[in-house]
Amino acid sequence: MAKLEIKKGIYWVGAIDWNVRSFHGHTYSTQRGTTYNAYLIVDEKIALVDTVYGPFSSQFIERIKEVVEPSKIDYIVVNHVETDHSGALPEIMKLCPKAKVLGTAKCKEGLYRHYYLDLDFQVVKTGDKLKLGKRTLEFIEAPMIHWPDSMFTYCPEEELLLPNDAFGQHYATSERFDDETDACALMDEARKYYANILWPLSAIILKKLEEVIKSNISIKMIAPSHGIIWRKDPLKIINAYASWAKNETRPKAVIIYETMWGSTEKMAKKAAEAIIDKGINVKIFNIAVSDRTEVINAMLDSKACLIGSSTHDNDMLPNLASFLEFVKGLKPKNRIAAVFGSYGWAGGAVKEIEEMVKSAGITIAQNSLGIQYVPSREDMEACYNWGIEFARKIN
Repeated sequence: MAKLEIKKGIYWVGAIDWNVRSFHGHTYSTQRGTTYNAYLIVDEKIALVDTVYGPFSSQFIERIKEVVEPSKIDYIVVNHVETDHSGALPEIMKLCPKAKVLGTAKCKEGLYRHYYLDLDFQVVKTGDKLKLGKRTLEFIEAPMIHWPDSMFTYCPEEELLLPNDAFGQHYATSERFDDETDACALMDEARKYYANILWPLSAIILKKLEEVIKSNISIKMIAPSHGIIWRKDPLKIINAYASWAKNETRPKAVIIYETMWGSTEKMAKKAAEAIIDKGINVKIFNIAVSDRTEVINAMLDSKACLIGSSTHDNDMLPNLASFLEFVKGLKPKNRIAAVFGSYGWAGGAVKEIEEMVKSAGITIAQNSLGIQYVPSREDMEACYNWGIEFARKIN
């Protein structure tokens, strides 16, 4: 394998997972695969920053061997305990048993409980530095971005930030840099990553971004532990994170529904027609057949959502109930919603959806719409007018 130098004397030694299609216990769909990025810094002392997922240990070690013998590694920096980044640690430690491992206090605790290794571990905190020779590594604690142990590593001489899961994407490509790959696909994956993993941590992320900006550190490259390295325009992803963390939205709508025999679907499509006629971008998802990861991605910068279900056993249908429970955990803010649904002899779904939406912190912006049995022509006209009313609230 050819060596891949991202800066003079700094090498990407990660692994590409072309085939993974789900992450985090099947809660995240990874249709474009992912990468597990690790970085080797060769100076008077040699430091390895992060490792890879365990099944890719051999690929990872072979990449290191293209640069140096693993036994020459002096330090291993663990920015995050999660196994997709630390899984190869037991294997690499066999080849460099004298290497000192650095991480936060929570990292030390987490690594032991994952691997039960007797490590020469040095606890670091914000402001601590490690001199390698010409280069220095500085550490920035970043708890809950997105685990309690998380931290960033920064090399001031190279203006290089190694932030582990922050600014990453689940994106497998043969290219390593932002200026080499499809910019639209890259930002789509970055947005999807934030929406599905980091959204509930927005307040913490915004505070950390402000802290980093106030420190006046210069960043010319961001090398995360998943996906593409930002070298052309690292400010692009920093600004995007700032917007997402502030829960900034655009006048867009997402319609999410589940239907039993098609009546609720008819309502969804008629309301969508009205909103589109008012010049508003709309995306429609039948949650029973849609990729939940993509639905959350669409919701991230949308001001509004319409949520509907047929009534079954006086409640909403189960796929929508599961989805809304997930949304509740994401803690979206500054959003409005309206609720709709069809029913036979009782209309309990609408009420249950309303309660779930409110518990997620989303504002119900107008009265809900329920239609009994199959919508008539008059009912469909009512759906359209209801959609027009909601469109005015979006604008």
